[in-house]
Amino acid sequence: MKDTEIKKAVRENYAAVVKKGRSCCAPASSCCGPATSCCGGSTKSQAALISKGIGYSDEELAAVPDGANLGLGCGNPTAIASLKKEETVLDLGSGAGFDCFLAANKVGAKGKVIGVDMTPEMLDQARENARKGGYQNVEFRLGEIENLPVADNSVDIIISNCVINLSPDKPRVFAEAFRVLKPGGRISVSDIVLLKDLPDFIRKSVSAYVGCIAGAQKKEEYLGIIKKAGFTKVKVMEEQVFPIDYIANDPTTKAFIKKSKMTQKQIDDAAASVVSIKVQAVKPEK
Repeated sequence: MKDTEIKKAVRENYAAVVKKGRSCCAPASSCCGPATSCCGGSTKSQAALISKGIGYSDEELAAVPDGANLGLGCGNPTAIASLKKEETVLDLGSGAGFDCFLAANKVGAKGKVIGVDMTPEMLDQARENARKGGYQNVEFRLGEIENLPVADNSVDIIISNCVINLSPDKPRVFAEAFRVLKPGGRISVSDIVLLKDLPDFIRKSVSAYVGCIAGAQKKEEYLGIIKKAGFTKVKVMEEQVFPIDYIANDPTTKAFIKKSKMTQKQIDDAAASVVSIKVQAVKPEK
């Protein structure tokens, strides 16, 4: 797959989530992303169910504007970020602003949160949510996480929720993260990784990529990319294996399985390969 093809598919599918006003149909313990098919029903209640299953509290869900939580993600990066008052936070792939608003509440009025997203429809939604919530310390910028519209050495902490796995150039993402962080700055990332390689026919599928599976890398490779970018103290804080019912029963996955004629063994193997991790790392002081 070409990088441009991947980015186009990801952008279009995330835009569709906003346009349709629906959240991902995955169960509460599911992975990230809008995939390519969403179901009807109450966006708010469905998104809340998903988010509670991946680590968000009732208090956090109640603390953000309606429409900010679209039920996308694979973990709660703010839960392990140890955000402090007056810090500057950068959210990679900020979507409708859910994690940005949680971060904004923690850093306070003298702090700042910058959300970067490549989907204009998501940015429009996020900015409207900020307006509704009266957030003066949150700013949303159009851009790609491989080329951040952020100054060098200007950010205290970077968070991201199941977005980096969608990038076709993960080394570039972490190199950019290293560039914009202040010395001593840190990252707190929730993401999807693999315990073993996926079959080629899955890795080469755009629909599987957008559904967040095919774009994932093996865990040790992913952690190696972070270290190679210059980060130290790279540590997996949490790890969660996805249940087989998500991999096999998600509507997008079902369609892909039918089209590709996957066997039950291939389904089981793929499901056992996918995990969600929360990772922390630090940019050295010198």
